Amino acid sequence: MADWMHRRLWRVVWRRSLALGLLLLVTSCAIPQIKAEDRLFVPVTVELLDVYNLPPQEFEGTTVGGISALVYDRPRDRLYALSDDRGRFGPARFYTLAVTLAQRGTGQPRFDSVSIEAVTPLLDAAGNPYPRGSIDPEGMALSPRDSLFIGSEGDVEQNAPPFIGEFDRQTGRAIATLPLPERYLPDDPDQTTRGVQNNLSLEALTVAGGSSGAGMIEPFRLFAATESALVQDYNDDPSQPLNSRFLHYLIGDDQSTLIAEHRYPLDLEPSGAVVNGLTALLAIDPSGHFLALERAFGLRGMQVKLYQLATGGATDTSTIPSLAGDVSSIAPIRKQLVLDFADTPLAVDNLEGMTLGPRLPDGSQSLLLVSDNNLEDDRATQLILLRLQM
Repeated sequence: MADWMHRRLWRVVWRRSLALGLLLLVTSCAIPQIKAEDRLFVPVTVELLDVYNLPPQEFEGTTVGGISALVYDRPRDRLYALSDDRGRFGPARFYTLAVTLAQRGTGQPRFDSVSIEAVTPLLDAAGNPYPRGSIDPEGMALSPRDSLFIGSEGDVEQNAPPFIGEFDRQTGRAIATLPLPERYLPDDPDQTTRGVQNNLSLEALTVAGGSSGAGMIEPFRLFAATESALVQDYNDDPSQPLNSRFLHYLIGDDQSTLIAEHRYPLDLEPSGAVVNGLTALLAIDPSGHFLALERAFGLRGMQVKLYQLATGGATDTSTIPSLAGDVSSIAPIRKQLVLDFADTPLAVDNLEGMTLGPRLPDGSQSLLLVSDNNLEDDRATQLILLRLQM
């Protein structure tokens, strides 16, 4: 009996020692530790290549400036640049630009030429120009059906509501308007308790998915976001970040539906900031990843950061009346810093537009950013060229 007990005890000790040895062997291997948050994002890097300053100028009776959105039309190799002029220096409009890139020797790609080819006024559904002050064009996206979706911030003081409209690319005439929830519409211009804040409204717009072929166009998705918090979402605690709202539409031939909405947490407002918010969105894949521009301006000058966004897992906020209180239980859109322009040698201006541009001479993908010069005649419009790798 003693021998049997001894043998059994020896087997138990041997097995446990073997298990412990295997565990130590596995844990001692150089296995990279990946954070759960990192799995949400795709690998994205950008490289600053060049900057081009488009001087203030007149074109066909309009003042070129106030560029708040930029879209690249790849089949035509042209850029569309949206002016946020509310009618002071011409009608609501967008410009068509021809941009060429070049690479000399072993140097990096640069802007070769930038020229304005055309201006297209925006017209309402009846074909008439928009009255002065009734539209504030800020966001723009080119759709798979060759139309332009444009977001207007509106003007609370002029009782002009915000909207997202679809426009004919060639004529500039309005085709349709997307449904916008009542919570975005200001209820009283004198004492607003609901809706967008004036000049902090529908600033960012992008389209993802969809393709055309054999006369058919697949449904696609449009995403829009407010520059800052809605009135009912505003939190005056400076230690807490403000929350924008991020809208997700499904666009089909016969119907356009708002299918979800999410919380987008802005960076904390820098000390002394006069303006702080989200200015541009760009879809970079069909899996819910985006690039986003955040811009702040104040006593510390212009501060601009480029983020990657991951929308997977974000709570649908479409039934949540206010984001002003404790939002810890509301999963937000996740953000990952791609580039802080403070870490570059470039003094950036008021960047408000972003688009995937033409292929660079080496075949890599370009990313173009544009600044809004606020239609000031002594301030250039800044075009920035980056290389995007992902």
